[in-house]
Amino acid sequence: MAQRSRVLRVPLALMAMLLVVLALAGPALASNHKAFLFTRMTGEKEVPGPGDSDGVGLVGVKISLDTDMVCWAFNVDRIMLPATAAHIHEAPRGVAGDVVVTLSPPDANGRGRGCTSADSALLDDIAANPGEYYVNVHNEEFPAGAIRGQLHRLPG
Repeated sequence: MAQRSRVLRVPLALMAMLLVVLALAGPALASNHKAFLFTRMTGEKEVPGPGDSDGVGLVGVKISLDTDMVCWAFNVDRIMLPATAAHIHEAPRGVAGDVVVTLSPPDANGRGRGCTSADSALLDDIAANPGEYYVNVHNEEFPAGAIRGQLHRLPG
């Protein structure tokens, strides 16, 4: 059954994101063959809008260049759940772009994780130019996209 979370859990979301990043990073944080990316998603960033005006979310992404794998973990809140789709798209901020990687969407609790293989050249480009890519999450209420955020390299 679809539900809409009404409580913003900022401290919980930040703690969950830290745990996600640590889980994705594993023991190989210093590897040159991995890229660790993240974004904070909101409805106002969705293009073309409107997205969900009070929706928020965090996603951590690990790209393993030596195995051509991309893994992710979501924590979303204040959108109708479960989500129906999630993707990485190629486009700069403020522009809608094509889907380049399909992700398993967040569940009825707003959390989700997974891994998939992807084209080596694509993963190299995402790792080198994360700001040219964004993640968005779709749901029944906003089938074109409820929340969106441009990817950034994890500091460190």
